[in-house]
Amino acid sequence: MIAFVRGKVAALTLNFAVIDVGGVGMQVMCAPNTLANLRIGQEAQISTSMVVREDSLTIFGFADTDERDMFELVQTTSGVGPKVAQAMLAVLSPDRLRSAIAGSDLAVLTSVPGIGRKGAERIVLELKDRIGPVSYSQQAPESWRGQVQEALLGLGWPARDADRAVDTVAAGLPPDAKPDISSLLRDALRTLSRA
Repeated sequence: MIAFVRGKVAALTLNFAVIDVGGVGMQVMCAPNTLANLRIGQEAQISTSMVVREDSLTIFGFADTDERDMFELVQTTSGVGPKVAQAMLAVLSPDRLRSAIAGSDLAVLTSVPGIGRKGAERIVLELKDRIGPVSYSQQAPESWRGQVQEALLGLGWPARDADRAVDTVAAGLPPDAKPDISSLLRDALRTLSRA
């Protein structure tokens, strides 16, 4: 496996960078956020993962090893190949992705092109126990929304009512609040009982 490539950036396109490694131009497929940090003619080091297929050897590049490790982990899910894994990291940071998987936040996972509800459920099912612990600081401020909505749906409330209750609770939160899921769920239930 090629763990990283280092050299001058020889070319940039929308999908890949060409890195001059000792006189050899290595084509490295990268997400837009990785490409945005590269400049032609400047030295760069990119963490990489090589995907071997019958008809090709493709090198995928990442801003750091955390992105690369997440790319490799999500591909262990059945139905997730390198293109979808790269799309996941183009849309979600590794921390946000961990948080969505740990919190079973299907809405966040389905925001990735190529992942439907069943694919998101499969990702959560297969990776939830392997993703490792997610600290509160890693969770995005809005990650509680999916958890509260899922709980309301599980209690039998219609999706439209659950969405409205979550929006009402969100409107009442101070900007820097560290939300407690159980309190938010209680508030949402109070909102629904008043309606």
